[in-house]
Amino acid sequence: MAEVGWEHCIKDLKGVVLDMCGVLYDSGKGGGVPIPGSIEAVKRIKASDLKLRFCTNETQATRGRFVAKLQKLGFDISVSEVFSPAPAALSILVQRGLRPHLLVHDDVLPEFDEVDKSNPNCVVIGDAADNFSYQNLNDAFRVLIGLEKPILFSLGRGRYYKETDGLKLDVGVFMKALEYACDIEAEVVGKPAKMFFLSALADMGVEPHEALMIGDDLVNDVGGAQDCGMKALQVRTGKYRTE
Repeated sequence: MAEVGWEHCIKDLKGVVLDMCGVLYDSGKGGGVPIPGSIEAVKRIKASDLKLRFCTNETQATRGRFVAKLQKLGFDISVSEVFSPAPAALSILVQRGLRPHLLVHDDVLPEFDEVDKSNPNCVVIGDAADNFSYQNLNDAFRVLIGLEKPILFSLGRGRYYKETDGLKLDVGVFMKALEYACDIEAEVVGKPAKMFFLSALADMGVEPHEALMIGDDLVNDVGGAQDCGMKALQVRTGKYRTE
């Protein structure tokens, strides 16, 4: 593949999907900081003939608040262009008549306001940050182990991500703990799930082979995109490591 050249790989390209944290910006206190050149890159893609969408596993804020943060950093971006796990999970819960026990960040809770959470029959886990206490994890475990058919939804399955002060554990670490304790397999909502990528492509009206995914995660961004037939590129920012 390295000998083919990018001119051949992108000759039929009609759409681009960008990861956000680690590609556009590094998160952290004060909303984070843009990665040099990223604001201009988004402008250039939008000025071209290519269609553009953003796929993120961000679950520490509602999609609206997240987009507002990116706009404040200087990015030309709208809510309708962003695909994130929480709204997708809400749709699944409503379609399947499920009542979730939520182990998520406080700032993403409003995404689930319209769903019944009494007498839960499933667990939804996201990047809960400081809410990942022993007590909260054990409460989620007790809900799952008490169900005849336990259902665990994980909003992504990343191992770690980068903030301005260093690497942080991601939701996948805690997802694996609950899977092991309950002897179940989580349903992943977000990258690298195939349907998550396909929903963004459908919104652009392009086929997988006509789209390029750009991300910093070799497994969840690059691998997930390639598994559904997209081209993919890993950047050397964010969580990228040379080892």
